[in-house]
Amino acid sequence: MLKVLRSWVDRYFSDEEAVVLFIVLLFGMVFILLWGDIMAPVIAGGILAFVLQGLVSYMVGLGVGKKLAVYIAFVFFSGIVVTFFLVLMPLVWVQLSSLVNDVPEIFQSLESYIVLAHEKYPGLVSLEDIDRLYQQASNEVAGFVQWAASHSLKSLPLLISFLIYLIVVPILVFFFLKDKEQIFSAIARLLPQNRKVMTNVWLEMNLQFANYIRGKVVEIVIVGGSTYLAFVFMDLNYAALLAILVGLSVVIPYIGAVIVTIPVTVIALFQYGLQDEFYYVMLAYLVIQMLDGNVLVPLLFSEVVNLHPIVIIVSVLFFGGVWGVWGVFFAIPLATLIKAVFTAWPRGLA
Repeated sequence: MLKVLRSWVDRYFSDEEAVVLFIVLLFGMVFILLWGDIMAPVIAGGILAFVLQGLVSYMVGLGVGKKLAVYIAFVFFSGIVVTFFLVLMPLVWVQLSSLVNDVPEIFQSLESYIVLAHEKYPGLVSLEDIDRLYQQASNEVAGFVQWAASHSLKSLPLLISFLIYLIVVPILVFFFLKDKEQIFSAIARLLPQNRKVMTNVWLEMNLQFANYIRGKVVEIVIVGGSTYLAFVFMDLNYAALLAILVGLSVVIPYIGAVIVTIPVTVIALFQYGLQDEFYYVMLAYLVIQMLDGNVLVPLLFSEVVNLHPIVIIVSVLFFGGVWGVWGVFFAIPLATLIKAVFTAWPRGLA
């Protein structure tokens, strides 16, 4: 047993730089676990700057000066933030409030459809099961409403945190973009002089991580925007709210699409019943999902290392369990990072 363990250590940690890299990665993980909540604005600012860096590099490639490109990218980012909070968020809030008021009617409508299904297929589900499911769902909804009401009374600290994010994150984004070289130089001075392995890991990670993050942002905008236009054209209620859910669902491959199908189906069924309009909405939603999976994803992520579906699901479950919502959101980039590190990791002959 000791011989096998020693052989494994000699193979993966015989290089001194590999040991240093392991310590750096371990320190980074511990830092995030212990101080991730406190440093969340910095992390968010760095990620947003990383996304905008692609726009800066593109403009510099067109001959625009570096400083001017940074200012244009920051103005573009600020415009998106202002539009989101002044246009989209009020619309979503109104639709969310309306949805909460309609929840009892939606449940009654679903119960009538289930009873109808029982009449047609009596062996499929019993009336006792229907009543039990309805009571459980009603209790869950009542509990959620009570939870939301109780937390709304304690929302002052949350509001203060939100205002801090709203002020601090844009400032950090600007300076991350403006002083990127100085920040990287300062970090490089803290690392060992001999860092060939670290450089290979960074180059591999930068390619995969950058392509994934920027590609996901574009995918969210395209899928969410096309869903909103389709639902508005079909006069579906809560179009903006559903479009945001559909757009964000692409962050979690496979699982997200399955989960978000439920509210789309329920709301369309509640509004239209089993009429032609309901099937048109579901057909449009299905077409958007198919185009996303078969056209948009291969186009946007052609340079990204593909991950097996099992790896994706395990990553979502693991990182979601460790870091909650943020872990779910960044599960795929983190899995890609681990794969990049493993690809560039030095291996001995043992």
